[in-house]
Amino acid sequence: MSNARHPASNIERFLRYREVEKVTGFRRSTIYLWMSQGKFPRPIKIQRAVAWKLSDIENWMEQQGEDRA
Repeated sequence: MSNARHPASNIERFLRYREVEKVTGFRRSTIYLWMSQGKFPRPIKIQRAVAWKLSDIENWMEQQGEDRA
């Protein structure tokens, strides 16, 4: 997977739920179900919105691949 941090500034990228759907291939309902079961990273609240750290999503996806191997 790509590095979640910008190499020059070390700034974490945040994804909104639609981006998380695109990256993972899973729908919002599945993502929220898995979060309630502790099987998916929780988002961070940013004022009234929520977003996921790209690095958390990438780590989760890598872990899923390792679990299936």
